Amino acid sequence: MRILHTSDWHLGRSFHRVSLLDAQAAYLDHLVATVREHEVDAVVVAGDVYDRAVPPLPAVELFDDALHRLAAAGVPTVMISGNHDSARRLGVGAGLIGRAGIHLRTDPAHCATPVVLPDAHGDVAFYGLPYLEPALVKDVLGAERTGHEAVLGAAMDRVRADLAARPAGTRSVVIAHAFVAGGEPSDSERDITVGGVAAVPAGVFDGVDYVALGHLHGSQTVTERIRYSGSPLAYSFSEATHRKTMWLVDLDASGTVTAERVDCPVPRPLARIHGRLDALLDDPALERHQDSWVEATLTDPARPTEPMARLAERFPHTLSLVFDPDRAPEDPLASYAQRLKGRDDQQIAEDFVAHVRGGAAADERERAVLRGAFDHVRVDDAAREVNR
Repeated sequence: MRILHTSDWHLGRSFHRVSLLDAQAAYLDHLVATVREHEVDAVVVAGDVYDRAVPPLPAVELFDDALHRLAAAGVPTVMISGNHDSARRLGVGAGLIGRAGIHLRTDPAHCATPVVLPDAHGDVAFYGLPYLEPALVKDVLGAERTGHEAVLGAAMDRVRADLAARPAGTRSVVIAHAFVAGGEPSDSERDITVGGVAAVPAGVFDGVDYVALGHLHGSQTVTERIRYSGSPLAYSFSEATHRKTMWLVDLDASGTVTAERVDCPVPRPLARIHGRLDALLDDPALERHQDSWVEATLTDPARPTEPMARLAERFPHTLSLVFDPDRAPEDPLASYAQRLKGRDDQQIAEDFVAHVRGGAAADERERAVLRGAFDHVRVDDAAREVNR
């Protein structure tokens, strides 16, 4: 069976205030063309179809058009909700839509009810695991603890139990939206940390033939059977080096996986340039970035006059301007943002506690209180998204 694995469309998202709707429409055209050209048997979409719980109308229209075209092509599609989606909204009419071959899996309680698709070698069971917010699904899944590993493990226990009851030789595909250990994140994924832990071990998915992952925006291979397709478009400058692709996966009669990457259309390349303003404006090696979306990091010790306007004369598509002055580390004017770079909320809060107490660091009990506070805020935000 030939499977096209994609994820993280984020329909409705912009890039530094530049609309990406046309680029997203071009990607969906490419998706449908790829399905036809490569004679794909099934499409899987591993979450984050939309960029937010209540997407703008043009994004909904793009999604609606894509579903109609996939259904018209006669290619079954299995799609799950991600942490950016409203599962309830995305799942509206799932039963009716399923009759057209578009299978929406947004309810954690049904994660062990597969979409079963036949090929010349027998059945392939597709299990859709929507994004599992631990505090909201722990009881639904009967997980013993609140955490990503616990709830995914409980969901996979159900999957393995269902698979064991199926005829021998039934192959299996799991579609999930999670941060799996070994994956490389970027700046554009929303944080899903719980209790200080975001990643789950790859071993939680043992026992199935292929795992189609969503959430991380870079296309990558965790193991030969566990892969991220990545987002089809870049959504932050941290993705400037990404090659945006989908996975074309062949599952043979024994469940052996072979996979190749299919490139996605690039609306405009990204470039990150770094240095003093005059050097950036004069460097002939930067000529190749004149048609790129540009993020410029200026290292001038003093902020230059009208830097954005001057950069735009040479790089008309400059979208982001960052200041990182060349200063000695002990300089009191060193950027506060620079001191916080790479540190999460928990670390910043612990540093603050130490600062106001004259260097006395937070103890384990205090660190647990801080973790609990951050988890509580994040879960409250997730619950509001679900109920909007």
